Amino acid sequence: MSYEISQKFFFDAAHTLRREIEADSSRRVHGHTYNAEVTVSGQPDARTGMVVDLGLVRRAIEQLRPQLDHHMLDDIAGLGPATLENLCTFIWRQLAPALPSLAAVRVWRESVGDSCTLRGGPGAPVAPAR
Repeated sequence: MSYEISQKFFFDAAHTLRREIEADSSRRVHGHTYNAEVTVSGQPDARTGMVVDLGLVRRAIEQLRPQLDHHMLDDIAGLGPATLENLCTFIWRQLAPALPSLAAVRVWRESVGDSCTLRGGPGAPVAPAR
């Protein structure tokens, strides 16, 4: 049995995207409000009763969020094309050093119903963006 603890956050950002369908609107600069959820898993510490102190999770997110919020995602080094998949990978890579029990990163756009979830075990390596 394992516990999962999650923290949500959001960021607003613009980007372009080359794709086959809905190509014209995607290639123009446009923006979204992105929601993200970071999940850590494990067993509660016998002393504290916590898998992780949520204050540590919030601190890691607050160090990451300014890199994404109100930015042009196309210009963020290491992100690659601004897909939901690459956003999950980028967030994972940024948070993993501070959150060794990171288990999942989910990114979604509420306005259109799209979402992506990246799952892995604690310390799982993630391939670099192309």
